[in-house]
Amino acid sequence: MRFLYVLLSYLLTPFVLGFLLWRGLRNRAYLERLPERFGFVDKVDVEPCVWVHAVSVGEVQAASALIRRLLADYPELRVTVTTTTPTGARRAADLFGSRVRHLYLPYDLPGAVERFFDRVVPQVAIIIETELWPNLYNECGRRGVPLILASARISPLSVGKYRRFVSLFREALSHGIVIGAQSEADAERFRSLGANPARTFTTGNIKFDFELPQGTREKGLELRRTHAAQRPVMIAASTHENEEAIVLDAFAKIRERNRDLLLVLVPRHPERFRAVGQLLDERGLSYVTRTSNENCTAQTAVWLIDTLGELQAIYGAADVAFVGGSLVPVGGHNLLEPAALGVAVVTGEHLYNTEDIAEMLVDCGGVSVVSDAQALADEVVRLLADKDARLSMSRAAEQIIETNRGAVDRLFRLIDPILSPMPANDASG
Repeated sequence: MRFLYVLLSYLLTPFVLGFLLWRGLRNRAYLERLPERFGFVDKVDVEPCVWVHAVSVGEVQAASALIRRLLADYPELRVTVTTTTPTGARRAADLFGSRVRHLYLPYDLPGAVERFFDRVVPQVAIIIETELWPNLYNECGRRGVPLILASARISPLSVGKYRRFVSLFREALSHGIVIGAQSEADAERFRSLGANPARTFTTGNIKFDFELPQGTREKGLELRRTHAAQRPVMIAASTHENEEAIVLDAFAKIRERNRDLLLVLVPRHPERFRAVGQLLDERGLSYVTRTSNENCTAQTAVWLIDTLGELQAIYGAADVAFVGGSLVPVGGHNLLEPAALGVAVVTGEHLYNTEDIAEMLVDCGGVSVVSDAQALADEVVRLLADKDARLSMSRAAEQIIETNRGAVDRLFRLIDPILSPMPANDASG
């Protein structure tokens, strides 16, 4: 099966390159450092490193507590962080600067993967959440590089897809991989794909271990004073194509009852900033962009955030937050960041990328789920009118966050024996 996978990978490479070039026309960052996608990276040091892979912004943010712990506990080791997207690369640079080396993950082609390993020399590989790359996993096994899947998950929608290629993924999972699953349900899905039960643990979700950067709350309050001192504020964050239209439909309905509301709109992908601005023009909405450095006035309907790396602070300026990727079938995004800042959180029904966190937050009353523009409008109007309801939601969410911290500690019971002579511990405790 792996031979067929390798053959298909090479056959599809021209199409992948074409897609990358097409994306590069919209966002030139995708064309930067293109050789890295094929394993051509500078060999800066012969010493081994700890390699952490986090696909994009959300995974980099989730991995931040783990990476900080690696830097603190093993200062003598280099840390290399790979991402797939330019936005992930920017987030890694914002969080860690020169303390880590950032590279793009090579495509899962044997030659590219071999070059990457030759030049990066990982002592251990830590993959955040779930990236099942057969050639990469095989190379870890062939070279004896311990591989840990941290905060690993497989959604119910994905497990059926993987099972259709179960022989391929059983081989990929058979190289002594250690799995730290987010939940027991995730652990069982990995076992069903062939993961070794003795090396599959439930360690929890490292997203709960995040720490807000110092001054985040204060920056949020300052943004509020500058742009909407006397106005209610709703943020729609990490929105996707076709989702902004739904949000703007809801916004129009809300303004019928709350004319003063300021909508802060934060598209997920920078290449869509211009298109979202055009949509606002088509709707006849007055707006200010973040890059213009203009302040919102009483006549400004929408503040369009066309920058990266500021979402946490901007959450802190809002009364109510809608978290996107959830009214369209993307799977949802991070619900914890706005909740941790005391903001009432609303989300759509498509939550399969964050199902465990969403279920906990919804069950405790910390997050509201809506199905369409009308439901979103009704819920935002209710929350804006009821400060006690917003406070109750934020307290419930905060309790869930505090209760579920500790995944990084449990993961380090798996990592420490590999990086130091410490005896192995039971990671499930």
